[in-house]
Amino acid sequence: MRIATWNVNSIRTRVDRVVDWMVREDVDVLAMQEIKCKPEQFPAEPFENAGYELAIHGFDQWNGVAIASRSPIESVETAFPDMPGFLKGLEGPDQPQEARAIGATVDGVRVWSLYVPNGRSLGDPHYTYKLDWLAALAEYTRAETSAHPDVPFALMGDFNIAPFDHDNGDPAVVEGVSTHVSPPERAAFFALEEAGLTDVVRPRVPEGFTYWDYKQLRFPRNEGMRIDFILGSAAFAHAVTDASIHRNERKGTAPSDHVPVLVDLDLGGEDEDLPMIFG
Repeated sequence: MRIATWNVNSIRTRVDRVVDWMVREDVDVLAMQEIKCKPEQFPAEPFENAGYELAIHGFDQWNGVAIASRSPIESVETAFPDMPGFLKGLEGPDQPQEARAIGATVDGVRVWSLYVPNGRSLGDPHYTYKLDWLAALAEYTRAETSAHPDVPFALMGDFNIAPFDHDNGDPAVVEGVSTHVSPPERAAFFALEEAGLTDVVRPRVPEGFTYWDYKQLRFPRNEGMRIDFILGSAAFAHAVTDASIHRNERKGTAPSDHVPVLVDLDLGGEDEDLPMIFG
């Protein structure tokens, strides 16, 4: 199985590019973020014509997540337990949830497409929201990996965090001043690993960015950030055979500011070496 994640930064703008890449790279499942549309506005026909079905979660022109799959999409959820909401100027437990998470099971693999809150600035209420959102995600992850250790489980998407210093090449992003690189955000990212996940891409692709701002020639200068990840449970990580970051998708006409991150899984099956009695 070939699984990928991509912050597409408006699917209606880039649908042809996304579907072309999926077909060219033989992708089985794609987790998308920042689709920026409602389900009824999503350009489904090109995906369906290419053999994909869809699960879509979006409220308006902001945020939004989706999953495209060649195999049936089952057990769809659009929030994890205790996922907080956000509305500027509103405090308390009843804030509306944003379209930032969608989970589904495909061929026995549980996947989530996540668009983690940006945080905006270190003193902004959105920063507190980001940390609370990640804390709830870690609790859910811990519960899932403990209750179902044999189920391949992955969180995929735009985490809006550069966990290590070498994951940030953008001179405008400075630790102690900017979001994405602050110690609490990095601690929240590593809490997901403590909850039972590992970054399944980094061992195979130790260097490389996944995002470059459109401003100030960030891409030609390679002043990017590594903020898009596939974090997998032990069962998922054990099945990974290869991984790649598709930097060339930042080139060309009207690219997203993010690029796809992809992994190949070998989920096993019948052992071809077994005697015929076991066939």
